[in-house]
Amino acid sequence: MSKNLVEEFVEEERKKDYQEYVKEVTPTHNLAKQMFHAFLCGGIICILGQFILNYCTNNMNMEKEIAGSWTSLVLILFSVILTAFHQYGKIVKWGGAGALVPITGFANSVAATAIEFKKEGQVFGVGCKIFTIAGPVILYGIFSSWVLGVLYWIGKTLGMV
Repeated sequence: MSKNLVEEFVEEERKKDYQEYVKEVTPTHNLAKQMFHAFLCGGIICILGQFILNYCTNNMNMEKEIAGSWTSLVLILFSVILTAFHQYGKIVKWGGAGALVPITGFANSVAATAIEFKKEGQVFGVGCKIFTIAGPVILYGIFSSWVLGVLYWIGKTLGMV
């Protein structure tokens, strides 16, 4: 009988120790802090984009539309370079959605996939796996454009647009 009491006591102590351990290692999240980091990170990316846009329009005398295209290209380039040097992940860890939502986050996800599967070869590694992220975005982008185009055509035909 006393052996069962000792075993029960030891089992209870293990459970308590385990619960304390779980409490200790479980990450706590501060929503306000995460939102502030996302706001700040996304804002910095937007400020960088605005700086590039202003530089292209004012110093390089580009039209606003062409400068906007160059801005997107430069932001994508920065994102891919930071991804290649394993720095964009650190930015995402700190900035959360602020780093993932802009065009830089999409470029990061495509570049990271290409880098990850590089060892499998150019065709079956990079060529196939790069579209695991980009494929659905391209597919649904084209499909939604088609649906909106059909709706626009119907509206135009009926004189609604």
